[in-house]
Amino acid sequence: MILNQHTIALRAQCEDLVKDLQQLSQEIGHKELAATVGELRNRMSEPFMFVIVGEVKAGKSSFVNALLESKREICAVAPQPMTDTVQQILYGEKEEHVTVNPYLKKIFLPIDILRDIAVVDTPGTNSIIERHQEITEHFIPASDLVIFVFEAKNPYRQSAWDFFDFIHSDWHKKIIFVLQQKDLLSEADLAVNERGLYDFAVKKGMAEPVIYATSAKAELEGRFDQSNFSAVRDYIRTHVTGGRGAALKLKNNLTTSQHILDRLRTDLDTRTEQFRVDTEFRNDIHQTLDNQEKKSNHHVTLLIENLLNGYDKITRNMGQELSDGLSFPSLLKRSFMGLFSKQASITDWLNGLAKQLELQLNAELRNKLNDGVVDLADTVQQMAKMIDLKIRAADTVVKSDSYIFETISEKRAAVMKELQEAFSRFMTRSESFNDGRLFPENASVSPNIAAGSGVAVIGLVLAGVTKMAVFDITGGVLTGIGVLFAGFTARAQRSKIVKGYEAEIATGRTQMLEALDAKLRGYVKTIKGRIGDNFGEIDALLANEETQIAHFNAQHLALRERLEALDKALEIS
Repeated sequence: MILNQHTIALRAQCEDLVKDLQQLSQEIGHKELAATVGELRNRMSEPFMFVIVGEVKAGKSSFVNALLESKREICAVAPQPMTDTVQQILYGEKEEHVTVNPYLKKIFLPIDILRDIAVVDTPGTNSIIERHQEITEHFIPASDLVIFVFEAKNPYRQSAWDFFDFIHSDWHKKIIFVLQQKDLLSEADLAVNERGLYDFAVKKGMAEPVIYATSAKAELEGRFDQSNFSAVRDYIRTHVTGGRGAALKLKNNLTTSQHILDRLRTDLDTRTEQFRVDTEFRNDIHQTLDNQEKKSNHHVTLLIENLLNGYDKITRNMGQELSDGLSFPSLLKRSFMGLFSKQASITDWLNGLAKQLELQLNAELRNKLNDGVVDLADTVQQMAKMIDLKIRAADTVVKSDSYIFETISEKRAAVMKELQEAFSRFMTRSESFNDGRLFPENASVSPNIAAGSGVAVIGLVLAGVTKMAVFDITGGVLTGIGVLFAGFTARAQRSKIVKGYEAEIATGRTQMLEALDAKLRGYVKTIKGRIGDNFGEIDALLANEETQIAHFNAQHLALRERLEALDKALEIS
């Protein structure tokens, strides 16, 4: 086949495009498409390729023998199915049969028409050997023209039309129909089946189907006026051997490449959708943790306010009692009464006052801690429980049974499974909800007080955190007040003692506020961080997916632009 320089240049560009398309298919992980593009690359320099398809005993082999005007039988014909392999018939200076594998054979013949065309004879579409259809499907994407052979008596068999859908819908191949063995029907019945085939093909989405009714038997017996093979050969001369074959083959290659790009686009869109869903899931986790942290910190604020209110009420009442008791009449009366009775002295009274303050503070603050810690513990539990539910409800777009997504799906499934298992372990370990840095060595609450659910001991852990903060500080306040009271003398000014008490109380209040705020909010933040730490692998997976998808999209866009430019150049030529 003689090609002009422009066509040669375009074919070279097309070959480069198909090579890069194969590489992209391999990188994405689409093994089947990569193999299909490989077949396309291998056949780009071959002659215009006809693929003959149809059901068993539809007359395909007889049609090929008649089409090639062979003096002998090239494709075996017999009452039983004979074509048990795919047979690719090519031009050769001498006859040669090459067995590629048990399912594919190449036949080289010195027949002139094969200089311009190659013919692929296939087993029936309803062949009982599944491998036959698989091999046939591998030839279809690289074909330039599909000749669909039907038995003239019955062109409506379902298996044949199922295969038609694969050729037409999946690969958009150029198809012509042949009603073989027309000599077995009357002209009226043949006309009915031709019309039926035409209407059915239109219904299937074909515009103006091309149909030829032929008789290979008449052609091989020399009854050329009855065989109608001249019409088929005229079609071939017009579309192939008349000089348009090279350009048409190049166009077919571009069309097939475009279809492969479209399929890759669909698969990339699915992968992008999974990335979007996973990113939304991850953002939802972030947002949920932030919201739950706010709720927990709101309970921290309420708990601290409640504790401080109790602290203020007790210390204010005790301060009033101290101020009243230090008035001159009260002091004088207490001194005088102490001379004649066993009533406590002023020093004993002050010591009793300090003891009473300790008892009241302990009782008040313990009660408020017991009430408030439960709500705070619940919000921390809910933080973990909500994340656990969201992990279990995460959506999956890519399916594990889809070969293109096999690798990414398996990797993602493994990450999600590990996340679920790790988080389940996290939820059942008490140490997950304990921070040793928040506990002094002599803490009365052990971080390992429960052997069961870690969530069940949050309240106790929090109680330990708050009690350490509250009672360590109130103990210091009481010590300071005790020292203040011990230094009391009758000569001391009442206002100085009262102001000293108020200063100790204010200092203790500030310390308790700061310690509780830091410890409780720090605790909530620590648990939030530990929950977030479980998502390290999925974060790495998403980062890698984002990079890969961006790379694949850029490659896909570049290939599409190159293909469109080639298509336009071919139209101009």
